[in-house]
Amino acid sequence: MGYVGPGVVHQLRETYPDAELVGYDIGYFAHSLTNVDFLPEIKLSQQVYGDVRLFPKSLLQGVDAVVYLAAISNDPMSAIYEEITMDINYRACIRIAKQARDVGVKSFVFASSCSIYGSADQYPKKENDTLNPLTAYARSKVAAEKDLEPLATKDFAVTCLRFATACGMSNRLRLDLVLNDFVAGAIISKEINILSDGTPWRPLINVMDMALAIEWAVERQSYNGGNFLAINTGTSSWNYQVKDLAETVGAIIPGCNVTINKDAQPDKRSYRVNFDLFKSLAPGHQPRFDLKNTIQKLYMGISAMGLTDANFRDSKFIRLKVLAGLQRKGCLDDNLQWVAKEQLVEDSYS
Repeated sequence: MGYVGPGVVHQLRETYPDAELVGYDIGYFAHSLTNVDFLPEIKLSQQVYGDVRLFPKSLLQGVDAVVYLAAISNDPMSAIYEEITMDINYRACIRIAKQARDVGVKSFVFASSCSIYGSADQYPKKENDTLNPLTAYARSKVAAEKDLEPLATKDFAVTCLRFATACGMSNRLRLDLVLNDFVAGAIISKEINILSDGTPWRPLINVMDMALAIEWAVERQSYNGGNFLAINTGTSSWNYQVKDLAETVGAIIPGCNVTINKDAQPDKRSYRVNFDLFKSLAPGHQPRFDLKNTIQKLYMGISAMGLTDANFRDSKFIRLKVLAGLQRKGCLDDNLQWVAKEQLVEDSYS
């Protein structure tokens, strides 16, 4: 029930119309809906609410595949909630993977990240290159990959999709992602403010192409990549410097001014990535979106939302702001767990 999930639900339901699809989510961002006529989870057979740190093994009975999307999902959040990030992104993932293997699940898909390469813009990084995680978020992904590998067997295929930076329109849009932020700024303020010097490299992938890759990973057999596979997921044509992203947005959205902070300290989070292995192993699930049509769809989607607040970086479209707001209202405790249900009900009528 986050940014990526609605697209995954849509993709899997389209491909498997008769499948039993079960969602599991704590519901932090369930209310952060954008441009929807119905709840995306209506396409599921069942939506279960719960905390992955307290995941019930019984829910895995009869399951063929598990897709682990749960995460404290970016660097600013992981910096504030570092231990919780490790609990959710890493420890809970490994615990559920072990449970899945024990009950006969055939496929386990983990949403990893290209950010694990860290400062690595000398040349596009391949899967066997040295990892250099610079943040708690990236370290959690590295730890999960490391401990997932020995769990894989010929009967339990594990696929770690090292996704490029997500972007694009979603039923639960995030604006704390570089391209999405640029498009929102261009529409609302007619300005794109690059906080860095614009030189860092980022590989990108449309959120719907992430869903397509997840479908491939769910279906993947061990003969195609091995029992365990950690694979860069995206396309080499989507390696961009931040300033190039901003300029492309500026060229598509009229009347937009691009400013670069030339005095900014160098951003060490700069990496280019090689996606040749993904192209080789998943030829039928290659990204279908390019930068321009992703920007155009964001332009149409955000415009249709009627978003006019120049302070959109303090809104429900910024995941850290949502968590902080829920804590400030007393809905979440210091461990990011919901307070007693009785108290929540009481508060809703006060």
